[in-house]
Amino acid sequence: MDRRTFITAAGTGAAALSLGAVSAPSASAAQSAPSLAAAPAARSVRSAHTAQPVHALDTPLLLRWFRDTYHSIEAMTTDLGLATDKIDVSDSGGPVQSRQTSPTNIGCGLWSTVAAAGLGVIGEATMHRRLERTVRTVEKLERHHGFWLNWYDAHDGSVLTEWPGTGDPVRPFLSSVDNAWLITGLRIAADASPALRPRVARILATADWSYYYTPYDPADPVAGPGQLRGGFWPDTEEPTGHHYGALNTEPRMASYLGIADGSLPADHYWHLLRTMVPENEQEQHPQGSYVAMDGIRVWQGHYTHRGRKIVPSWGGSMFEALMVPLFVPEAEWSPQSWGLTHQRYVRSQIEHGMEEAEYGYWGFSPANIPEGGYQEYGVDAIGMQVDGYASNTDRTYTTDGAPLPPASAFTNGVVTPHASFLALPYAPGEAVANLRALDRDFGAYHEGLGFRDSVNVRTGRVSDYMLALDQGMIAAALAQAIRPGLLQRPFRTGGFRSRVRPLLAKERFSI
Repeated sequence: MDRRTFITAAGTGAAALSLGAVSAPSASAAQSAPSLAAAPAARSVRSAHTAQPVHALDTPLLLRWFRDTYHSIEAMTTDLGLATDKIDVSDSGGPVQSRQTSPTNIGCGLWSTVAAAGLGVIGEATMHRRLERTVRTVEKLERHHGFWLNWYDAHDGSVLTEWPGTGDPVRPFLSSVDNAWLITGLRIAADASPALRPRVARILATADWSYYYTPYDPADPVAGPGQLRGGFWPDTEEPTGHHYGALNTEPRMASYLGIADGSLPADHYWHLLRTMVPENEQEQHPQGSYVAMDGIRVWQGHYTHRGRKIVPSWGGSMFEALMVPLFVPEAEWSPQSWGLTHQRYVRSQIEHGMEEAEYGYWGFSPANIPEGGYQEYGVDAIGMQVDGYASNTDRTYTTDGAPLPPASAFTNGVVTPHASFLALPYAPGEAVANLRALDRDFGAYHEGLGFRDSVNVRTGRVSDYMLALDQGMIAAALAQAIRPGLLQRPFRTGGFRSRVRPLLAKERFSI
Protein backbone atom coordinates (compact mmCIF):
# COMPACT_ATOMS: atom_id res chain seq x y z
CA MET A 1 0.00 0.00 0.00
CA ASP A 2 1.01 3.63 -0.29
CA ARG A 3 2.53 3.68 3.20
CA ARG A 4 5.50 1.94 1.61
CA THR A 5 6.23 5.13 -0.32
CA PHE A 6 6.91 6.85 2.97
CA ILE A 7 8.82 3.93 4.44
CA THR A 8 11.15 3.22 1.52
CA ALA A 9 11.80 6.85 0.67
CA ALA A 10 14.81 7.78 2.71
CA GLY A 11 15.65 11.30 3.72
CA THR A 12 13.25 12.39 6.45
CA GLY A 13 10.22 10.67 4.94
CA ALA A 14 8.80 8.11 7.24
CA ALA A 15 10.95 5.76 9.16
CA ALA A 16 13.90 5.91 11.45
CA LEU A 17 17.16 6.96 9.89
CA SER A 18 20.65 6.60 11.20
CA LEU A 19 22.70 9.76 11.44
CA GLY A 20 23.97 11.04 8.13
CA ALA A 21 21.40 9.24 5.99
CA VAL A 22 20.82 10.51 2.48
CA SER A 23 17.70 10.48 0.37
CA ALA A 24 16.69 7.61 -1.87
CA PRO A 25 14.16 7.67 -4.69
CA SER A 26 10.54 7.23 -3.66
CA ALA A 27 8.31 4.46 -4.92
CA SER A 28 5.19 4.86 -7.01
CA ALA A 29 2.13 5.80 -5.00
CA ALA A 30 -1.43 4.80 -5.71
CA GLN A 31 -4.13 7.43 -5.68
CA SER A 32 -7.71 6.86 -4.70
CA ALA A 33 -10.70 9.16 -4.78
CA PRO A 34 -13.31 8.21 -2.20
CA SER A 35 -16.77 9.69 -2.44
CA LEU A 36 -18.24 12.21 -0.05
CA ALA A 37 -20.16 10.95 2.94
CA ALA A 38 -22.64 13.22 4.63
CA ALA A 39 -21.20 15.18 7.52
CA PRO A 40 -22.97 14.88 10.84
CA ALA A 41 -25.68 17.46 11.31
CA ALA A 42 -23.99 18.77 14.42
CA ARG A 43 -20.65 18.25 16.08
CA SER A 44 -21.63 18.48 19.73
CA VAL A 45 -19.76 15.24 20.37
CA ARG A 46 -16.60 16.31 22.16
CA SER A 47 -17.72 14.85 25.45
CA ALA A 48 -19.28 11.77 23.86
CA HIS A 49 -16.57 9.32 24.87
CA THR A 50 -17.31 7.75 28.23
CA ALA A 51 -14.51 5.34 29.06
CA GLN A 52 -15.52 1.84 30.07
CA PRO A 53 -13.58 -0.38 32.47
CA VAL A 54 -11.75 -3.37 31.01
CA HIS A 55 -14.37 -5.85 32.23
CA ALA A 56 -17.11 -3.90 30.46
CA LEU A 57 -15.77 -4.58 26.96
CA ASP A 58 -18.54 -6.00 24.82
CA THR A 59 -17.11 -9.29 23.54
CA PRO A 60 -20.07 -9.95 21.20
CA LEU A 61 -19.49 -6.51 19.67
CA LEU A 62 -15.78 -7.18 19.24
CA LEU A 63 -16.57 -10.54 17.64
CA ARG A 64 -19.03 -8.89 15.25
CA TRP A 65 -16.38 -6.36 14.32
CA PHE A 66 -13.89 -9.17 13.76
CA ARG A 67 -16.30 -11.21 11.64
CA ASP A 68 -17.04 -8.28 9.36
CA THR A 69 -13.36 -7.30 9.19
CA TYR A 70 -12.46 -10.82 8.13
CA HIS A 71 -15.15 -10.65 5.46
CA SER A 72 -13.27 -7.64 4.06
CA ILE A 73 -10.08 -9.73 4.00
CA GLU A 74 -12.00 -12.45 2.14
CA ALA A 75 -13.26 -9.83 -0.31
CA MET A 76 -9.66 -8.71 -0.92
CA THR A 77 -8.34 -12.22 -1.55
CA THR A 78 -7.80 -13.43 -5.10
CA ASP A 79 -7.99 -16.96 -6.45
CA LEU A 80 -4.26 -17.26 -5.74
CA GLY A 81 -4.87 -16.67 -2.04
CA LEU A 82 -3.21 -13.25 -2.08
CA ALA A 83 -4.84 -10.33 -0.27
CA THR A 84 -4.90 -7.33 -2.56
CA ASP A 85 -3.67 -3.98 -1.34
CA LYS A 86 -7.17 -2.56 -0.91
CA ILE A 87 -10.80 -2.73 -1.90
CA ASP A 88 -13.08 0.07 -3.05
CA VAL A 89 -16.43 -0.24 -1.28
CA SER A 90 -18.14 2.75 -2.92
CA ASP A 91 -19.89 0.64 -5.55
CA SER A 92 -23.26 -0.77 -4.54
CA GLY A 93 -22.43 -3.77 -6.69
CA GLY A 94 -19.83 -4.95 -4.17
CA PRO A 95 -16.20 -4.37 -3.26
CA VAL A 96 -13.69 -3.89 -6.08
CA GLN A 97 -10.20 -5.31 -5.60
CA SER A 98 -7.01 -3.48 -6.48
CA ARG A 99 -4.54 -5.12 -8.82
CA GLN A 100 -1.48 -4.90 -6.60
CA THR A 101 -0.36 -6.67 -3.47
CA SER A 102 2.75 -6.55 -1.30
CA PRO A 103 4.46 -8.92 1.15
CA THR A 104 2.80 -7.04 4.03
CA ASN A 105 -0.65 -7.53 2.54
CA ILE A 106 -0.04 -11.25 2.05
CA GLY A 107 1.11 -11.60 5.64
CA CYS A 108 -2.02 -9.83 6.85
CA GLY A 109 -4.17 -12.32 4.98
CA LEU A 110 -2.35 -15.26 6.56
CA TRP A 111 -2.64 -14.16 10.18
CA SER A 112 -6.22 -12.96 9.72
CA THR A 113 -7.20 -16.43 8.50
CA VAL A 114 -5.57 -18.08 11.51
CA ALA A 115 -7.38 -15.63 13.79
CA ALA A 116 -10.69 -16.33 12.04
CA ALA A 117 -10.36 -20.04 12.75
CA GLY A 118 -9.27 -19.41 16.33
CA LEU A 119 -12.35 -17.27 16.95
CA GLY A 120 -14.75 -19.69 15.26
CA VAL A 121 -15.54 -17.49 12.27
CA ILE A 122 -14.34 -20.18 9.85
CA GLY A 123 -13.75 -23.89 10.38
CA GLU A 124 -10.37 -25.56 10.78
CA ALA A 125 -10.65 -27.28 7.40
CA THR A 126 -11.31 -23.97 5.69
CA MET A 127 -8.35 -22.42 7.46
CA HIS A 128 -5.99 -25.21 6.37
CA ARG A 129 -7.22 -24.99 2.79
CA ARG A 130 -6.81 -21.22 2.62
CA LEU A 131 -3.39 -21.20 4.24
CA GLU A 132 -2.15 -23.94 1.91
CA ARG A 133 -3.37 -22.04 -1.14
CA THR A 134 -1.54 -18.89 -0.06
CA VAL A 135 1.66 -20.73 0.84
CA ARG A 136 1.57 -22.54 -2.51
CA THR A 137 1.47 -19.18 -4.27
CA VAL A 138 4.13 -17.62 -2.03
CA GLU A 139 6.46 -20.51 -2.91
CA LYS A 140 6.17 -19.52 -6.58
CA LEU A 141 6.55 -15.75 -6.28
CA GLU A 142 9.79 -14.34 -7.64
CA ARG A 143 12.34 -13.78 -4.87
CA HIS A 144 15.88 -12.48 -4.52
CA HIS A 145 18.24 -13.36 -1.69
CA GLY A 146 15.38 -15.33 -0.13
CA PHE A 147 13.14 -12.25 0.13
CA TRP A 148 10.07 -11.08 -1.75
CA LEU A 149 9.74 -8.02 -3.95
CA ASN A 150 7.58 -5.13 -2.90
CA TRP A 151 4.81 -5.34 -5.49
CA TYR A 152 3.13 -8.22 -7.28
CA ASP A 153 0.02 -8.60 -9.37
CA ALA A 154 -2.31 -10.30 -6.88
CA HIS A 155 -4.28 -11.92 -9.69
CA ASP A 156 -1.48 -13.71 -11.55
CA GLY A 157 1.55 -13.49 -9.23
CA SER A 158 3.76 -11.58 -11.64
CA VAL A 159 6.13 -8.85 -10.48
CA LEU A 160 4.69 -5.40 -11.08
CA THR A 161 6.82 -3.16 -13.27
CA GLU A 162 4.04 -0.64 -14.03
CA TRP A 163 1.65 0.83 -11.48
CA PRO A 164 -1.96 -0.23 -12.13
CA GLY A 165 -4.11 2.57 -13.46
CA THR A 166 -1.30 5.05 -14.14
CA GLY A 167 1.33 3.06 -15.98
CA ASP A 168 4.05 4.69 -13.90
CA PRO A 169 7.20 2.55 -13.80
CA VAL A 170 7.76 0.46 -10.68
CA ARG A 171 11.31 -0.57 -9.94
CA PRO A 172 11.30 -3.91 -8.09
CA PHE A 173 12.52 -3.45 -4.53
CA LEU A 174 13.36 -5.70 -1.58
CA SER A 175 11.96 -4.03 1.54
CA SER A 176 13.18 -5.25 4.91
CA VAL A 177 10.08 -4.19 6.84
CA ASP A 178 7.59 -5.56 4.30
CA ASN A 179 9.35 -8.89 4.29
CA ALA A 180 9.16 -8.94 8.07
CA TRP A 181 5.36 -8.87 7.95
CA LEU A 182 5.12 -11.65 5.38
CA ILE A 183 7.49 -13.79 7.43
CA THR A 184 5.39 -13.00 10.51
CA GLY A 185 2.34 -14.31 8.67
CA LEU A 186 4.17 -17.41 7.47
CA ARG A 187 5.34 -18.23 10.99
CA ILE A 188 1.78 -17.91 12.28
CA ALA A 189 0.47 -20.07 9.44
CA ALA A 190 3.04 -22.79 10.12
CA ASP A 191 2.20 -22.76 13.81
CA ALA A 192 -1.52 -23.16 13.10
CA SER A 193 -1.20 -25.75 10.34
CA PRO A 194 1.42 -28.44 11.13
CA ALA A 195 1.28 -29.83 7.59
CA LEU A 196 2.72 -26.55 6.32
CA ARG A 197 5.67 -26.45 8.71
CA PRO A 198 8.21 -28.24 6.48
CA ARG A 199 7.27 -26.09 3.49
CA VAL A 200 7.44 -22.83 5.44
CA ALA A 201 10.76 -23.92 6.96
CA ARG A 202 12.17 -24.47 3.46
CA ILE A 203 10.92 -21.05 2.35
CA LEU A 204 12.41 -19.26 5.35
CA ALA A 205 15.71 -21.13 5.24
CA THR A 206 16.96 -18.77 2.53
CA ALA A 207 15.67 -15.55 4.15
CA ASP A 208 18.85 -14.37 5.87
CA TRP A 209 18.38 -11.04 7.63
CA SER A 210 22.10 -10.32 7.52
CA TYR A 211 21.51 -9.32 3.89
CA TYR A 212 19.99 -6.07 5.16
CA TYR A 213 22.38 -5.59 8.07
CA THR A 214 25.29 -3.14 8.17
CA PRO A 215 27.61 -4.26 11.00
CA TYR A 216 28.53 -1.75 13.65
CA ASP A 217 31.80 0.09 13.03
CA PRO A 218 32.98 2.02 16.10
CA ALA A 219 35.41 3.95 13.91
CA ASP A 220 32.58 5.17 11.67
CA PRO A 221 29.14 4.60 13.24
CA VAL A 222 27.45 6.68 10.54
CA ALA A 223 28.55 4.35 7.74
CA GLY A 224 28.44 1.31 10.02
CA PRO A 225 25.53 1.87 12.43
CA GLY A 226 24.74 -1.75 13.31
CA GLN A 227 21.26 -1.33 11.80
CA LEU A 228 19.10 -2.67 8.96
CA ARG A 229 18.91 -1.08 5.55
CA GLY A 230 15.50 -0.04 4.33
CA GLY A 231 16.09 -2.35 1.41
CA PHE A 232 17.80 -3.02 -1.91
CA TRP A 233 17.01 -2.70 -5.59
CA PRO A 234 17.93 -6.15 -6.90
CA ASP A 235 18.59 -5.06 -10.48
CA THR A 236 21.76 -3.27 -9.34
CA GLU A 237 22.09 -4.47 -5.70
CA GLU A 238 21.94 -0.78 -4.78
CA PRO A 239 20.85 -0.21 -1.16
CA THR A 240 18.68 2.56 0.15
CA GLY A 241 20.56 5.53 1.51
CA HIS A 242 19.01 5.05 4.93
CA HIS A 243 18.96 2.54 7.74
CA TYR A 244 16.09 1.95 10.12
CA GLY A 245 17.51 3.55 13.23
CA ALA A 246 14.63 4.39 15.57
CA LEU A 247 13.74 1.59 17.96
CA ASN A 248 10.06 2.38 18.54
CA THR A 249 8.98 1.85 14.94
CA GLU A 250 7.53 -1.10 13.05
CA PRO A 251 10.84 -2.18 11.41
CA ARG A 252 11.87 -3.55 14.81
CA MET A 253 9.84 -6.61 13.82
CA ALA A 254 12.54 -7.39 11.26
CA SER A 255 15.15 -6.86 13.98
CA TYR A 256 13.38 -9.27 16.33
CA LEU A 257 12.99 -11.90 13.61
CA GLY A 258 16.68 -11.71 12.71
CA ILE A 259 17.85 -11.83 16.32
CA ALA A 260 15.51 -14.74 17.02
CA ASP A 261 16.76 -16.86 14.11
CA GLY A 262 20.41 -16.00 14.77
CA SER A 263 21.06 -14.17 11.52
CA LEU A 264 21.48 -10.86 13.38
CA PRO A 265 23.64 -10.32 16.46
CA ALA A 266 21.85 -9.54 19.71
CA ASP A 267 23.76 -6.27 20.07
CA HIS A 268 21.89 -4.94 17.02
CA TYR A 269 19.06 -4.19 19.46
CA TRP A 270 21.26 -1.81 21.47
CA HIS A 271 22.34 0.08 18.35
CA LEU A 272 18.76 1.23 17.72
CA LEU A 273 17.83 4.72 18.89
CA ARG A 274 15.49 5.43 21.80
CA THR A 275 15.81 9.06 20.69
CA MET A 276 18.46 10.65 18.58
CA VAL A 277 21.48 11.75 20.56
CA PRO A 278 21.08 15.24 22.06
CA GLU A 279 23.35 17.02 19.59
CA ASN A 280 21.22 15.99 16.61
CA GLU A 281 18.26 18.02 15.39
CA GLN A 282 14.98 16.33 16.23
CA GLU A 283 11.42 17.09 17.29
CA GLN A 284 12.30 17.67 20.95
CA HIS A 285 15.56 18.03 22.82
CA PRO A 286 15.75 14.69 24.63
CA GLN A 287 16.50 14.08 28.26
CA GLY A 288 18.27 10.97 29.52
CA SER A 289 21.75 9.59 29.96
CA TYR A 290 24.31 7.26 28.47
CA VAL A 291 24.35 3.77 29.97
CA ALA A 292 26.23 0.56 29.23
CA MET A 293 24.06 -2.30 27.96
CA ASP A 294 25.86 -5.58 27.28
CA GLY A 295 29.06 -3.56 26.94
CA ILE A 296 27.56 -1.10 24.45
CA ARG A 297 27.20 2.61 25.13
CA VAL A 298 23.51 3.41 24.67
CA TRP A 299 21.85 6.81 24.81
CA GLN A 300 18.73 6.13 26.89
CA GLY A 301 16.81 9.22 25.88
CA HIS A 302 13.17 10.16 26.19
CA TYR A 303 10.74 12.90 25.25
CA THR A 304 8.16 14.50 27.51
CA HIS A 305 4.63 15.10 26.26
CA ARG A 306 1.99 16.64 28.52
CA GLY A 307 4.07 15.71 31.54
CA ARG A 308 4.64 12.09 30.49
CA LYS A 309 8.05 10.67 29.63
CA ILE A 310 7.91 8.43 26.56
CA VAL A 311 10.17 6.82 23.98
CA PRO A 312 9.09 8.44 20.71
CA SER A 313 8.49 6.76 17.40
CA TRP A 314 9.78 8.29 14.17
CA GLY A 315 6.64 10.13 13.07
CA GLY A 316 4.24 9.89 16.01
CA SER A 317 1.80 7.39 14.48
CA MET A 318 0.02 4.60 16.28
CA PHE A 319 1.06 1.71 14.06
CA GLU A 320 4.79 2.47 14.38
CA ALA A 321 4.65 1.89 18.12
CA LEU A 322 1.86 -0.66 18.48
CA MET A 323 1.79 -3.02 15.49
CA VAL A 324 4.73 -5.08 16.74
CA PRO A 325 3.24 -5.87 20.19
CA LEU A 326 0.25 -7.48 18.50
CA PHE A 327 2.67 -10.39 18.06
CA VAL A 328 5.68 -9.90 20.35
CA PRO A 329 4.62 -9.50 24.02
CA GLU A 330 6.85 -6.51 24.69
CA ALA A 331 4.78 -5.12 27.55
CA GLU A 332 4.79 -8.48 29.34
CA TRP A 333 8.52 -9.05 28.91
CA SER A 334 9.44 -5.43 29.68
CA PRO A 335 6.63 -3.95 31.79
CA GLN A 336 8.52 -0.96 33.18
CA SER A 337 10.01 0.04 29.83
CA TRP A 338 8.03 -1.15 26.81
CA GLY A 339 4.82 -1.60 28.78
CA LEU A 340 5.02 1.88 30.25
CA THR A 341 5.90 3.71 27.06
CA HIS A 342 3.13 1.93 25.11
CA GLN A 343 0.58 3.01 27.73
CA ARG A 344 1.79 6.61 27.69
CA TYR A 345 1.98 6.73 23.91
CA VAL A 346 -1.70 5.84 23.67
CA ARG A 347 -2.56 8.45 26.29
CA SER A 348 -0.74 11.09 24.24
CA GLN A 349 -2.72 10.13 21.14
CA ILE A 350 -6.00 10.35 23.05
CA GLU A 351 -5.22 13.71 24.64
CA HIS A 352 -4.03 15.17 21.36
CA GLY A 353 -7.32 14.35 19.67
CA MET A 354 -9.59 15.25 22.55
CA GLU A 355 -7.79 18.18 24.20
CA GLU A 356 -5.05 19.67 22.03
CA ALA A 357 -6.82 19.60 18.65
CA GLU A 358 -10.33 19.22 20.10
CA TYR A 359 -11.41 16.96 17.27
CA GLY A 360 -13.73 15.03 19.55
CA TYR A 361 -12.11 11.82 18.25
CA TRP A 362 -8.62 10.35 18.26
CA GLY A 363 -6.39 7.75 16.62
CA PHE A 364 -3.76 8.95 14.15
CA SER A 365 -1.79 6.65 11.87
CA PRO A 366 -0.96 6.41 8.14
CA ALA A 367 -4.20 5.94 6.23
CA ASN A 368 -6.17 6.68 3.12
CA ILE A 369 -6.97 10.38 2.75
CA PRO A 370 -10.77 10.51 2.68
CA GLU A 371 -10.62 12.96 -0.22
CA GLY A 372 -8.25 10.69 -2.16
CA GLY A 373 -4.70 9.41 -1.93
CA TYR A 374 -2.68 8.33 1.09
CA GLN A 375 -0.88 10.18 3.86
CA GLU A 376 0.98 9.51 7.06
CA TYR A 377 -0.86 10.81 10.15
CA GLY A 378 0.29 10.95 13.75
CA VAL A 379 0.94 13.17 16.74
CA ASP A 380 3.92 15.26 15.72
CA ALA A 381 5.15 15.85 19.27
CA ILE A 382 5.75 12.14 19.99
CA GLY A 383 7.83 11.46 16.89
CA MET A 384 11.53 12.18 16.41
CA GLN A 385 11.19 13.66 12.94
CA VAL A 386 11.09 17.44 12.83
CA ASP A 387 7.75 18.30 11.24
CA GLY A 388 6.88 14.62 11.17
CA TYR A 389 3.39 13.17 11.00
CA ALA A 390 0.63 15.69 11.68
CA SER A 391 -2.86 14.65 12.74
CA ASN A 392 -4.50 16.55 9.91
CA THR A 393 -4.28 16.61 6.14
CA ASP A 394 -3.30 20.28 6.28
CA ARG A 395 -0.26 19.33 8.39
CA THR A 396 -0.41 21.51 11.48
CA TYR A 397 2.84 20.93 13.34
CA THR A 398 3.93 21.61 16.88
CA THR A 399 7.32 23.07 17.81
CA ASP A 400 9.22 22.14 20.93
CA GLY A 401 9.26 25.05 23.35
CA ALA A 402 6.69 27.07 21.39
CA PRO A 403 3.04 27.51 22.40
CA LEU A 404 0.73 24.80 21.14
CA PRO A 405 -1.27 25.96 18.10
CA PRO A 406 -4.92 26.69 18.94
CA ALA A 407 -7.40 23.90 18.28
CA SER A 408 -8.80 25.91 15.38
CA ALA A 409 -5.46 25.48 13.58
CA PHE A 410 -5.93 21.71 13.29
CA THR A 411 -8.09 21.79 10.17
CA ASN A 412 -9.12 18.62 8.34
CA GLY A 413 -8.13 16.19 11.06
CA VAL A 414 -8.13 12.56 9.91
CA VAL A 415 -8.84 9.69 12.29
CA THR A 416 -8.27 6.09 11.26
CA PRO A 417 -10.10 3.28 13.09
CA HIS A 418 -7.15 0.90 13.10
CA ALA A 419 -5.38 3.23 15.55
CA SER A 420 -8.13 2.71 18.14
CA PHE A 421 -7.91 -1.05 17.73
CA LEU A 422 -4.17 -0.92 18.36
CA ALA A 423 -4.96 0.94 21.60
CA LEU A 424 -7.31 -1.77 22.93
CA PRO A 425 -4.77 -3.32 25.35
CA TYR A 426 -3.96 0.06 26.89
CA ALA A 427 -7.24 2.02 26.87
CA PRO A 428 -9.96 -0.52 26.07
CA GLY A 429 -13.00 1.46 27.13
CA GLU A 430 -11.89 4.64 25.44
CA ALA A 431 -10.97 2.76 22.27
CA VAL A 432 -14.38 1.12 21.98
CA ALA A 433 -16.13 4.42 22.75
CA ASN A 434 -14.11 6.18 20.06
CA LEU A 435 -14.96 3.52 17.49
CA ARG A 436 -18.65 3.66 18.38
CA ALA A 437 -18.55 7.43 17.95
CA LEU A 438 -16.93 7.17 14.51
CA ASP A 439 -19.73 4.84 13.44
CA ARG A 440 -22.51 6.84 15.08
CA ASP A 441 -21.44 10.29 13.93
CA PHE A 442 -20.00 9.56 10.49
CA GLY A 443 -21.26 6.17 9.36
CA ALA A 444 -17.70 4.90 9.29
CA TYR A 445 -18.77 1.27 9.70
CA HIS A 446 -19.70 -0.83 6.68
CA GLU A 447 -22.14 -3.51 7.76
CA GLY A 448 -20.63 -6.75 6.54
CA LEU A 449 -17.08 -5.50 5.90
CA GLY A 450 -16.06 -3.50 8.96
CA PHE A 451 -14.65 -0.01 9.40
CA ARG A 452 -13.78 2.13 6.42
CA ASP A 453 -10.20 3.30 6.46
CA SER A 454 -10.48 6.88 7.68
CA VAL A 455 -12.68 9.87 8.49
CA ASN A 456 -12.12 13.59 8.07
CA VAL A 457 -13.67 14.57 11.38
CA ARG A 458 -14.11 18.21 10.34
CA THR A 459 -15.96 17.67 7.06
CA GLY A 460 -17.45 14.26 7.77
CA ARG A 461 -15.98 12.77 4.63
CA VAL A 462 -15.38 9.01 5.00
CA SER A 463 -12.99 6.92 2.95
CA ASP A 464 -14.54 4.47 0.55
CA TYR A 465 -11.50 2.22 0.76
CA MET A 466 -10.38 -0.54 3.05
CA LEU A 467 -6.67 -1.33 3.10
CA ALA A 468 -5.28 -4.81 3.70
CA LEU A 469 -2.66 -3.61 6.16
CA ASP A 470 -5.13 -1.66 8.25
CA GLN A 471 -7.75 -4.43 8.20
CA GLY A 472 -5.01 -6.92 9.08
CA MET A 473 -3.99 -4.85 12.10
CA ILE A 474 -7.63 -4.62 13.17
CA ALA A 475 -8.06 -8.39 12.84
CA ALA A 476 -4.93 -9.09 14.89
CA ALA A 477 -5.88 -6.55 17.56
CA LEU A 478 -9.37 -8.00 17.91
CA ALA A 479 -7.97 -11.53 18.11
CA GLN A 480 -5.67 -10.43 20.92
CA ALA A 481 -8.54 -8.72 22.76
CA ILE A 482 -10.95 -11.64 22.44
CA ARG A 483 -8.51 -14.53 22.82
CA PRO A 484 -5.18 -13.25 24.16
CA GLY A 485 -2.12 -14.96 22.73
CA LEU A 486 -3.94 -16.50 19.77
CA LEU A 487 -1.38 -15.22 17.26
CA GLN A 488 1.61 -14.92 19.59
CA ARG A 489 2.84 -18.48 20.13
CA PRO A 490 5.49 -18.37 17.37
CA PHE A 491 6.92 -15.26 19.05
CA ARG A 492 6.96 -16.63 22.58
CA THR A 493 8.99 -19.74 21.84
CA GLY A 494 12.28 -20.73 20.22
CA GLY A 495 14.67 -17.89 19.48
CA PHE A 496 12.17 -15.28 20.61
CA ARG A 497 12.18 -16.78 24.07
CA SER A 498 15.91 -17.49 24.22
CA ARG A 499 17.30 -14.43 22.40
CA VAL A 500 14.72 -11.64 22.20
CA ARG A 501 13.07 -11.92 25.60
CA PRO A 502 16.34 -11.50 27.55
CA LEU A 503 17.05 -8.26 25.68
CA LEU A 504 13.64 -6.84 26.50
CA ALA A 505 14.01 -7.94 30.11
CA LYS A 506 17.25 -5.93 30.36
CA GLU A 507 15.72 -2.84 28.78
CA ARG A 508 15.69 0.22 31.04
CA PHE A 509 14.10 3.18 29.29
CA SER A 510 14.76 6.47 31.08
CA ILE A 511 11.05 7.03 31.65
